[in-house]
Parts: sequence; structure tokens; C-alpha cells
Amino acid sequence: MVESLRLAPVGPYDLSANESPFAPLPGVLEAVRESFGEFTRYPDPACAELRAELAGGLGVSAEGVAVGAGSVALIRDLLAEYAATPDAEVVFAWRSYEGCRVAVQLVGAVSVPVPLCADRHDLPAMADSITERTSMVVVCNPNNPTGTIIGRTELEQFLDRVPGHVLVVVDEAYRDFSSGPDAPDATLAARHRSNVVVVRTFSKAYGLAGLRVGYALADEPVATALRARALPYGVSAAAQRAAVVSMHAREALGQRVAQLVQRRGLLVDGLRSAGLHVPDSHANFVWLALGGHTGAFARACREAGVRVKAFPGEGVRITVGEAEAIDRVISVASRHHHGPVPLQGHH
Repeated sequence: MVESLRLAPVGPYDLSANESPFAPLPGVLEAVRESFGEFTRYPDPACAELRAELAGGLGVSAEGVAVGAGSVALIRDLLAEYAATPDAEVVFAWRSYEGCRVAVQLVGAVSVPVPLCADRHDLPAMADSITERTSMVVVCNPNNPTGTIIGRTELEQFLDRVPGHVLVVVDEAYRDFSSGPDAPDATLAARHRSNVVVVRTFSKAYGLAGLRVGYALADEPVATALRARALPYGVSAAAQRAAVVSMHAREALGQRVAQLVQRRGLLVDGLRSAGLHVPDSHANFVWLALGGHTGAFARACREAGVRVKAFPGEGVRITVGEAEAIDRVISVASRHHHGPVPLQGHH
């Protein structure tokens, strides 16, 4: 069994931010402690060791890899480089990752949100939304907050429809929690299509959310532009070292992912047994489309000592965290079987 970092939390369980409930992977704390004596020095601005490790694992040149302070920083820098004009349009699914929508607004581009279809990206509609003003398309796979995925064939068919001058950013922050032949992996597309960028993070499965480190795989000119735009010394030495060490803890990572996937199944089964609609999740969270009952469910969870992420009028996202927290959420859902929470969610 993998020991939880939060065996006896003070206050409520927090299942709102998709954080890992586990302690850092083996060797990570030691590596971070070793970096304490170097705090008077700047970190490597090129993140050379981490980029080399990533390139080796991905089977690409280090020149095609960029590192940033989390995947959201890389998405922001991509937008700033390729879509920072008042008439530039950025197409993305909605509801999807909030950070993308915020970043589009920050760079002054035009948001083109395309509604989900049955909790999934509507790729045909997204392709139809591309105009001569479109600079970028963002695909979140698995999708946050619904947890649904786009199959590899679907993605390739979509990419065939995207003009070559439009950059496609595939956000795979949660890919480690998905398995099977259709599990998200756009790295092959990125190797063969110069307009595809894959962004990933060490915040989720690897549990380095507080250290802020993510990476992008891209065509070399795009990766070079990302590195040039990156905030100088934006990824700390501790973060770089922790990421490198984490990459070598594959067995422990696999065990933790397997345990989270098992807990996810228990959570899904429990919520469905309470009569709630839960889409199949390929991430470390589940989605309940509760519509106008969202607030009531979130308050009931809070009263039970669990925070969930509420999207007013739409639904709640529940991180797969501590076993006790999952039991409490299921208990809330079961108690509300005849209460204010509906038996079926709303799409």
C-alpha cells in the first residue's frame, strides 16, 4: 500500500484541486534537500539536465523540448508568442481547462469556446469553428473537468482538418491516469506535424504541484521560441532536480497511479449507485453535471468535511484523493438520494 501524505488532515479534505494525496516519490525529498545549499545560486535557465532526460524518454532531440513553471505557463507563453493580437482567435472546448480561457484573455486574443457534446470535445464543431483569424486550437485530453478522452484516430482525423499554419496545443496533464489503446498520447503527432505541441506536467501523477514544473514537446522552432519567451530562471533548481528524480521512480509511480485508478472506480461506482450520472473518467477526478443542484451538493460535501470544485449552475469536479474522503463523498450522495440532489445529472 502507498502511504498517504494526509493521513490525519487538519480541517476538511480538499478534493478541489486535483492534487496527489500521496507523499513525494522515492528520492524526491532527498534531492530537494540537497538543493538547499544552492539557494544562493540561480538555477540552470536552460533546464539542460531535465530536458535531456525528457528527450531521452520521448525519443526526440532536446532541442524539441521546452520546460516551464507548469503546463499552464507553457500554454500562456504559446499564446503570447502565436496569438497575442486583438484579432487572433483561439478555439477550445468548453467547459474545459479554465487556465486556458484565462490565458487567452490575458494575452488579448479572442476566445472561441465550442460546447462539449455528451461531456466530450466536439471535434467536428471545433474544426468548423476555425477561420482565417484562428491562430491556435487547444485540446485538453483527458478533458478537465469531465475526465473524458479523445481517441488517437479521432485526434488524427481532426488534425487533418486543421490548416498547417494553425498551432494545435494538446494538453495532456492527466494522461498518466488513462490506459488502453486509445490512451492520450499526441507525441507521435507532434513528431510528424510541425503545428502540433504537446504540453504535460509533473503536478498531477508525479505529485510536484507545489514545485511548478511542466514541459512541452514541439517542432524545434516552436520549442526554441518557447525557451526564448520563458521567464528567466522560472523553474527552480529544486523543481528541476525533483522532476529528474521522479522520472526514475517509474515503479512507485505506477503503483500510485494504479491505486488512484482503483479509488476512482470505487468513487464512480458509489456515485452511480446513488443514482448520479458520472462520465467514464480517464483522469484523477470525476465529474457530476448537477446543473442547478451544484451548490446544494457542494455544501453537503463541505458539511461532511470535504471540499469539491463547484462550477455554479453546471456541476462539481471531485478529485480522487484519500480513501476516507471518497467514502464521505459517496455517503453524501447516498444520503441525498431522496433529497435536493437529482438522481440524474444534466448535460
